[in-house]
Amino acid sequence: MSPAATKVDTVLEHAIESHPLQPFLPPQARLLMLGSFPPPRARWCMDFFYPNRTNMMWEIFGLVFFNDASRLVDSEHKSFRKEEIIHLLNERGIAIFDTATAVRRLSGNASDKDLEIVEKTDIPHLLSQIPLCHDIVCTGQKSFSVFTDDYGTSVPPMGQFVRLTIASRSLRLWRMPSSSRAYPMKIEEKARYYRDLMQQVGCL
Repeated sequence: MSPAATKVDTVLEHAIESHPLQPFLPPQARLLMLGSFPPPRARWCMDFFYPNRTNMMWEIFGLVFFNDASRLVDSEHKSFRKEEIIHLLNERGIAIFDTATAVRRLSGNASDKDLEIVEKTDIPHLLSQIPLCHDIVCTGQKSFSVFTDDYGTSVPPMGQFVRLTIASRSLRLWRMPSSSRAYPMKIEEKARYYRDLMQQVGCL
């Protein structure tokens, strides 16, 4: 490969990428889930959050809400049951977005460690649209780092929370294990953390 081609590939790889999804904000939401940023489009199996078929989030939700990891999985199409997921989130009052609205990928994969945040999400604006929400959960270390940087919060032990105030609203900020398969924890243990969370915030 010529030096010129290598330079073009590097520029494309590090181009600024804007968030491809709108925030999912049921007006009655009690819990706001924040990840980091969606994976590259080539890894998507549906047009919604946590779209990578290898990500465990919707299997975790299957265990938490139905005691069945495959409940929200569409095995025939190697995807997830998007409409059922949306119905569940609306029914349980769970909002979803990410802590970044623009990033650069420093490699071609979906790893958080290779994301450079270019533009952070306006968290107060998100919260203004879900007035009943008093709990935020970060689903990985990258998303939690936004709060430690911007709001000076400490990092609690896994499964616990710290208190903070955003736009005069008292909130609990929870730390949960990543739903990535790369995170070294069995799905049953991850589900236990999320089940405890959902019970404590009133979504289960």
